Amino acid sequence: MNTTPINRYSAKARHFHWTVAALVVLAYALILSTDLFPRDTGIPDFLLQSHFWAGIGVLLLAFPRLIERLRKSPPPVSPPLHPKLELLSRLTHWALYAFLFAQPLLGISTVWLSNGAIPIPGTSLAVPSPFGVLPHVGHSLESIHKTLGTVFYYVIGLHIAAVVWHQFVRKDNLLKRMW
Repeated sequence: MNTTPINRYSAKARHFHWTVAALVVLAYALILSTDLFPRDTGIPDFLLQSHFWAGIGVLLLAFPRLIERLRKSPPPVSPPLHPKLELLSRLTHWALYAFLFAQPLLGISTVWLSNGAIPIPGTSLAVPSPFGVLPHVGHSLESIHKTLGTVFYYVIGLHIAAVVWHQFVRKDNLLKRMW
């Protein structure tokens, strides 16, 4: 029987990782599915509002996730990575963290400045904008939010491709650390 402990991220870090990943997938699925339904059904509006709240969930969990990441260093990859790969890994991870904060903040600002409030799905309630309504600024932020969302696809794709490479080509412990 092997009694060697598995070097893993903390339970909190793993929980935050997978919950945030699920919310990011949900946010993308919601926004991409708005065009699948006729506008007059109200379904696209509900999906869009749900997209807002999935993004807010990402933002709310990004804070404790980052705190946990700074509190506890990631477990080492075994065998160790070449220094250039280690640097690329760190840059990709910090880019992911930047997206986890920037995208929701841009989305919230877009909705507040464009509509004056973020509606709560299934209710007549809304979270009012503390900034008032500035549609031209909201429109500009929406454009940035959409562009950054596309860039985020590629960074997420790079992250997933790296995990697959580690698991099936390099055959190291990278994925085991996050399970």
